[in-house]
Amino acid sequence: MSIVKDKNKQKIDLVKTVVKRDGRVCKFNIEKVKKVIAWAIDGLNINPLKLEASVDIIFKDKITTSDIQENLIYHCLSLTNVEEPDFRIASGRLFMMNRWKDTQRNRGYKYSEFAKHVEMMVLKKRYDEKILKIYSKDELNKAARWISQKRDLDYDYAAVVMITKRYLLEDELLQEAYLTIALLLASNEKKESRLKQAKIFYDMLSKRKLSLATPILLNLRRIKSNLSSCFIIAMDDDIESIFATVTQVAKISKNGGGVGINLSKIRAKGSFVAGNKNASGGVVPWIRILNDTAVAVNQMGKRAGAATISLDIWHLDIEEFLELQTENGDQRRKAYDIFPQVVVSDLFMNYLKSNKTWVLFDPYEVKTTLKIDLSSLWGEDFEKAYQKCQDAYQDNKLTLVKEINSKELFKQIMKTQLETGMPYLFFKDTANRDNPNPHAGYIPAGNLCMESFSNVKANEEMHTCNLVSLNLANIEDHELKEVCSIAVRVLDNTIDLTTNPDTQSKFHNDKYRTIGIGSMGLADYLAKNELQYEASVGIVSYLFEKIALYSIEASIDLAKERGSFKAYKNSLWDNQKRIEGYIKKSSSKEQWRSLQEKLIKHGIRNSQLLAIAPNTSSSLLQGCTPSVLPIFSKFYFDKNAKGAVPICPPFIKERFWYYKEYKNMDIKAVNSVISEIQKWTDTGISYELIFNLNMEKINAKYIYECLVDAWEKKIKTIYYVRTIQKDGSTADKNECVSCAN
Repeated sequence: MSIVKDKNKQKIDLVKTVVKRDGRVCKFNIEKVKKVIAWAIDGLNINPLKLEASVDIIFKDKITTSDIQENLIYHCLSLTNVEEPDFRIASGRLFMMNRWKDTQRNRGYKYSEFAKHVEMMVLKKRYDEKILKIYSKDELNKAARWISQKRDLDYDYAAVVMITKRYLLEDELLQEAYLTIALLLASNEKKESRLKQAKIFYDMLSKRKLSLATPILLNLRRIKSNLSSCFIIAMDDDIESIFATVTQVAKISKNGGGVGINLSKIRAKGSFVAGNKNASGGVVPWIRILNDTAVAVNQMGKRAGAATISLDIWHLDIEEFLELQTENGDQRRKAYDIFPQVVVSDLFMNYLKSNKTWVLFDPYEVKTTLKIDLSSLWGEDFEKAYQKCQDAYQDNKLTLVKEINSKELFKQIMKTQLETGMPYLFFKDTANRDNPNPHAGYIPAGNLCMESFSNVKANEEMHTCNLVSLNLANIEDHELKEVCSIAVRVLDNTIDLTTNPDTQSKFHNDKYRTIGIGSMGLADYLAKNELQYEASVGIVSYLFEKIALYSIEASIDLAKERGSFKAYKNSLWDNQKRIEGYIKKSSSKEQWRSLQEKLIKHGIRNSQLLAIAPNTSSSLLQGCTPSVLPIFSKFYFDKNAKGAVPICPPFIKERFWYYKEYKNMDIKAVNSVISEIQKWTDTGISYELIFNLNMEKINAKYIYECLVDAWEKKIKTIYYVRTIQKDGSTADKNECVSCAN
């Protein structure tokens, strides 16, 4: 026996008794510890002797069983590496065992007693009582038989910690949460098929094939809660609209949503107020109020409120807008808690490529003098109106104007991005060309995570969208159609189940029935199939065409059952331009033509269907890589209060060389992959760029070329721009968890 084992043997001999969770003192039995270890590693690629040999409990008499368990968890984490990644799952199982024991002891009933659990949670006002009005006790007991406690064992340590801290309610276990959510998601189905549909929903969620956005996962079982993730408001240029918007932001934040606010209609600094020139303070004072509102009204104590403020690139205040979060300038005109977003037109990008002078205007002066609302226009209509503004400026009819070289303005944008990670970029014309509802309005800007947007009208309708994501790491190709179909049904149901934070939100939900099906784990899907990310354009295009095809088909089937969205008539779906566009770019034209026949006959239930969120946090819960981007790092430790938590993708051991890290990739190659995904994604993608300044070719010219290349490849949005400095550090950024994660 080694000296280390001898010492551990001596320490173990010192332990005569242990204290159980209920306070009982019992004789210590090392075999029970070994039994727990055997349970934790069952089915995993782990040598039990390695864990047993490393256990170094703080040996003392009357040690608690909880301390022993914590020690085992710690050692599993410390043993996790690229060659032995399963130790992180063993630590998750041990943590989950703690949750089982503590929760069941606290509440006094077992995991299997689901009907009793629901009754108790309703009694304590943690669950909405409607579940007991919709389902009988017999139905709840039947549903209880679906619970698979074994599925709790698939989660690694990072996932279990997140589940416990963010998503589970007091006295609640994971499969109970999933089953309750599934039952409520099916609550507006026909009575005869309700339980059958709930079972399908439960299996999709608990097997981690479908990931719900945070508002659904966190709120659905609560009393009268919001389930929508994304909201966009357009603020009008009057005091009533401004403060009504502030109230809307507070309500949305209170109910757990992320919000975008477009301020392009607001008059610029130095503009007229009640006929007095230089009376307006511009957009910044209102941004500061919105900033403080988002901070003051947090999201149910779970996280801070979050808002993106957008401004069109022709607005006279755009330069000051770009300095909102920089360290230079007047601190009284800063807003450090919002997320700036610049709305960019094709016209500006063409000016940029030609190095032409760009002209900034005050929207109020343009509207009062020329009767033009620049913020509401896009494409050719905007270009004609912008030329009229330039002509009026040359004729001295407009005075609140500034000329600036287009490249100098774009340099200011890039400089701010490299310093702060923002502003986000929203390519307005690209987004509006893909808008299925131009007959009913226009899209002014992006949402908080830049993946979801639709028509918005100041004082009338706010963009509202509910989100889920497909977990491509866990979905086999033959399952894709079914999962897409279930995703559409889940989201359409949530539209009717949500408690809207505002009447404008309900109006939009009813009118457009916008949903956002996203994807995560693309890097895992490619690695599993032994494909390199940068060389995956063909297979990625094929995959996301299938996702679009199956999702649209499911929504058409729902329209047959429930009817089309209210604004369907005269939409691009109705006049067939939408589906003709899919047919034109598809290599599987017959499938789309067959689908078109169904569309003509039944219409479609949801006007927009696909939106790819960042999923930074929920991907940890799902056990896959975030979103559709390359993996940032193959293996790293995330530090928290408990210590270092190992994070790695699911197939790292078997497919190590197929996980190429984003920080070592050519961004233009990534642009090509994202462009193919965008081709089949009718709204947006939370597309984050990473520039590694340690790479020789990464310089200002290259970054500029990559941003222009993204626009040229018809990508609609740019989310964060992150940089890895030459010292190896990464520019800080605030993670967005408001949408899906």
